[in-house]
Amino acid sequence: MKKNMGAADRVIRLLVAVIIGFLYYTGAVSGTLAIVLLVLAGIFVLTSFISFCPLYAPFGISTCSIKKD
Repeated sequence: MKKNMGAADRVIRLLVAVIIGFLYYTGAVSGTLAIVLLVLAGIFVLTSFISFCPLYAPFGISTCSIKKD
């Protein structure tokens, strides 16, 4: 897997995941919506740690900075 996520993209995903976790912990979201948001938060955390988003690949999207040799 070639990295396709830049630092800003990774930080934003982690912040969104933390916010979702906080909303769940405080009880602001519950039920089916909470489950969907927690799964999304888990995906955000996983993709930010591995710096690869599977949805970016088919569309050729990359937020990584270009490295010139």
